[in-house]
Amino acid sequence: MDVRGQKVLIMGAARSGIAASKFLSDHGAQVILTDVKSGDAMKNVQKEVEILGIKTIWGEQPNVKKINPDFIVVSPGIPLTIPPLVEAAQNQIPVLSELELAYRFTRAPVIAVTGTNGKTTTTALVGQLFQDSGRNVVIGGNIGLPLISYVEELTAQDLIVAEVSSFQLEGIIDFKPRVAIILNITPDHLDRHGTMDAYRSIKAQIYKNQEEEDILILNYDDPLVKKLSIGAKSHVIFFSRKNKLEEGIYVLEGNLVINIGEGPVPICKPAEISIKGNHNLENAMAAITAAYILGLQPEEIKKTLVNFPGVPHRLELVTELKGIKFINDSKGTNPDASIKALEAFNEPLVLIAGGKNKGSDFFEFAARVKEKVKELVLVGEAAPEIKNAVLEKGFINIHEAADYQEAVKKAYSLAVLGDIVLLSPACASFDMFDNFEERGNVFKELVLQLRG
Repeated sequence: MDVRGQKVLIMGAARSGIAASKFLSDHGAQVILTDVKSGDAMKNVQKEVEILGIKTIWGEQPNVKKINPDFIVVSPGIPLTIPPLVEAAQNQIPVLSELELAYRFTRAPVIAVTGTNGKTTTTALVGQLFQDSGRNVVIGGNIGLPLISYVEELTAQDLIVAEVSSFQLEGIIDFKPRVAIILNITPDHLDRHGTMDAYRSIKAQIYKNQEEEDILILNYDDPLVKKLSIGAKSHVIFFSRKNKLEEGIYVLEGNLVINIGEGPVPICKPAEISIKGNHNLENAMAAITAAYILGLQPEEIKKTLVNFPGVPHRLELVTELKGIKFINDSKGTNPDASIKALEAFNEPLVLIAGGKNKGSDFFEFAARVKEKVKELVLVGEAAPEIKNAVLEKGFINIHEAADYQEAVKKAYSLAVLGDIVLLSPACASFDMFDNFEERGNVFKELVLQLRG
């Protein structure tokens, strides 16, 4: 892709927008970087990009007609329905995600992972499997650093493992992963996508350009995901925690086995996988399939599975105080993710939940709270919604907190020897924090302060 002399509008000056701006400027494009945040808020970014000759527009939506760019690169947080992007579509101006841009400049094959929950863990595990085998791997996309910062350094023998969100999939045109993984589809981001049908269709974008030689790995146990095999041009391989499959990966006589036409090949026992919970067993199955199909041997796959520690903010053990374990699951940003967290434990739970609702309902979450939770501490914007949902289920052990400091102290006071204090908010973090990482880090800091 030759961008020399082309005028490119970058919308959104967060990590991916800044990285794309620098990359395109280095390649001879005329770059205009924009953000609706004020000039005062963008002072540091201004200093960073102006020395490269990158023009900037702060504090307003860009006038696309006046700028008349050759194409637009849009950050994941910006919906395609805002007026400048609607105008771009009407004028046949291509709108690309940073993921699409990175794909156009790389020679390395891509393993792309999407789904409502489990993306980060699965992406990290796939990356670790190949790194442990000696492969040069870049892990990025929706986690880590933007892929555009690395792609030109990679060869066809290297590998990209990308976590891909629905927001990123809205802006793909040619993106075609060698292996695409869809883990699950449950209600999330409906405040942006509107309906489950629309959300599911956007997730399906991950394989729209795949061909017969490419691989599509799907969750057989998730009805919405299973149906995506219909009409797929790529080779579909299922994974299932509950069913024996003719082809795919499943549990057979107490072992995880993979069968892709040569009979079942044992990998390991589910209990040997270091990351726990049924949801992590499914994540591991998807990762194993990608690794095996691209040539890794069972013994090296097992070695990584036994030692992989998981990822920060997903069922992360913070510490143990007076026989009480504190678990950070700040990555639980929707009800289904937090349901999976609740199901991972048999110990009595003191749950901290609440945050910004992304259009989900808490009906099923409330039912699981009643079954699994001893005490519930609510904090954040969605606390009243969650409170009403659990009260309707007959759960009354509810405590409200004004902030995280109060929530952590309250949870600790409610817990006794053998209990687990679990942060799994079932909500996004944006009412109180910049992202779930900040929320999780604050939780960990507050927990460690309890030591006195």
